[in-house]
Amino acid sequence: MGGGGGGGPFVNRTPEQLRQQVRETEDQTAVKVFETELGGLLSELLASANSRDVEKVRDRLDDIKDALEGPLETTVDSLFGGSVAKHTYVDGLSDVDSLLVLNDPDLQNSKPSEAIKSVADILSSELGGGAKVSSGKLAVTVTYPDGQEIQLLPAFKTAEGLKVPSFMRDGWSGISPEKFQAALTARNEQCGGKLVPTIKLAKAAIGTLPVQQRLSGYHVESLAIAAFRDYDGPKTTAAMLPVFFERARELVTSPIRDSTGQSVHVDSYLGDAGSPERAAAAHVLGRIAKRMRNASAHMSRDQWEALFSTNDN
Repeated sequence: MGGGGGGGPFVNRTPEQLRQQVRETEDQTAVKVFETELGGLLSELLASANSRDVEKVRDRLDDIKDALEGPLETTVDSLFGGSVAKHTYVDGLSDVDSLLVLNDPDLQNSKPSEAIKSVADILSSELGGGAKVSSGKLAVTVTYPDGQEIQLLPAFKTAEGLKVPSFMRDGWSGISPEKFQAALTARNEQCGGKLVPTIKLAKAAIGTLPVQQRLSGYHVESLAIAAFRDYDGPKTTAAMLPVFFERARELVTSPIRDSTGQSVHVDSYLGDAGSPERAAAAHVLGRIAKRMRNASAHMSRDQWEALFSTNDN
């Protein structure tokens, strides 16, 4: 009867094999520590992204409605939409906060540019020095002294659905925000509830870029819906964030086509497929993806933090 065989994992190993095994064990431990630290960092960033005072926005939207209804002598409904409703809002990369559903026949029969100017003029007069009002091609932006911005997209209800200003021309186009939100919700569920926080972190990273290099909020959300179709990787923000930028780098080179009624607004600002603007956007997204992969490979928290710091290069 011999003694117990045993011996464990270190029996019959050369010194070099033992050293290699120790190194691998140490590397695995370091990776786990880094993953824990990275998870903490991303949680901190999400907490910061979630810090917006939504109630203040609602109060200010009520003030805006009151300011418009008097001069227009009609009712104004606000649909609290955009990234706030979809829970993907991030400071520094805002998109439409509210659809202003105007029940004014004269404005409905006018061109969008005229309706936008009318809304902007009324708000400038009614809000006085309490806020700065500016108008763009699609929306009116109200900027408050504390730095908060609320964007307002004029809209009308028709038998076919909601009509909003078209990106391509000075006319009205139909949209289906409910379908878009439903598509985002469905994809988020498929990703174990991690798509929305991944979008927030992606927006936070993109928001550090120079303004001319940033994608719109709706565009980021649409890219995310496409990027994670049939995704079968780890359902964590740390794993999904680099995947978003890698897949978005390819997706951004062509116009997005979807069935939600949002495609007329999502990415028209980048032009046709293969345009210089799309090539530039793909380069930027690829650069971010590479930095994220490098940060993970070198297990550098500092490199990850740098991705969410203002970058003017």
